[in-house]
Amino acid sequence: MICGSSTGRLPGQVAYPAVVRAILLVNPQATSTTAGGRDVLAHALASQVKLEVVETDYRGHALAVARGAAREGVELVVAHGGDGTVNEVVNGLLADGPGSRTALGVVPGGSANVFARALGIARDPVEATHHLLRAIEGGRSRTVNLGRADERWFTFNAGLGWDADVVATVADRRGKQTNALLYMRAAVACYFRPPNGKQPLRVCLPGEEPVEVRTAFVSNTDPWSYLGSRPVHLNTGTSFDGGLGLFALRELGLGTIYRHVRQALREDAKHRGKRLLRDDDLEMLSIEADEPVNFQVDGDPVGLRTSVKFVSVPHALTVLA
Repeated sequence: MICGSSTGRLPGQVAYPAVVRAILLVNPQATSTTAGGRDVLAHALASQVKLEVVETDYRGHALAVARGAAREGVELVVAHGGDGTVNEVVNGLLADGPGSRTALGVVPGGSANVFARALGIARDPVEATHHLLRAIEGGRSRTVNLGRADERWFTFNAGLGWDADVVATVADRRGKQTNALLYMRAAVACYFRPPNGKQPLRVCLPGEEPVEVRTAFVSNTDPWSYLGSRPVHLNTGTSFDGGLGLFALRELGLGTIYRHVRQALREDAKHRGKRLLRDDDLEMLSIEADEPVNFQVDGDPVGLRTSVKFVSVPHALTVLA
């Protein structure tokens, strides 16, 4: 069996208009958001734009508000929360396809804030707010490539197998108490007792034979994640200006895991190994399984899947950064 051929990348770059109206979406349950911080951020933004503030109170709320903002032609939606909030906003802005004329702004409020940090946005909300205000005033923006996993957009990573098991395990305990230790404990637990058993996966690259693996990560940038302040590198050649990165392991022996965890925590990470399948610039790929396995997007569980198609979409989104 040979995998299907590439159909090319999708267009979508647009010019960015001056900000007149903006919506500030705040997730009050995110790790480091506070009522005081929200008020300071809102006051600062309101000095430059006509601002509406919305606090999210259910899963999918940020997506719905962002989708409405894009359709109404609002120039800017600012996400103040963690990566899950950012992902919802992105999926709302791009509900009708890439190239939305509504730009994204990010003020970190979560525990990892991978997307914001990859853009060079400060973790401190006050500093990030000043950065955003300067971008609004100067009309400074950039377009970024995004990944699409079936119908779901992702900003920095998606995965099936072990890491998705970890995300699903942690999901019910996320919020103010989320930290790196919680994820590490879940990773150990899922390694020895995976929720859905140790189901094999098949990675299918265009024009190539499928390859059987045990876990697979698809990245849209590097670092892939963070352990506190320490970046985790899986695909160092992947960025918001290129294609998708693939990092998959053919087996999950303790020696293999230890070797690649050690490499991932190095600044000059250079992953090697006979059990590694890796690429830094893919236009598309698919991952399949015979039985349903956990699937995660930007650190949020999406559910169980037997097949996911991933596509890199150039210039999908305008970001003030």
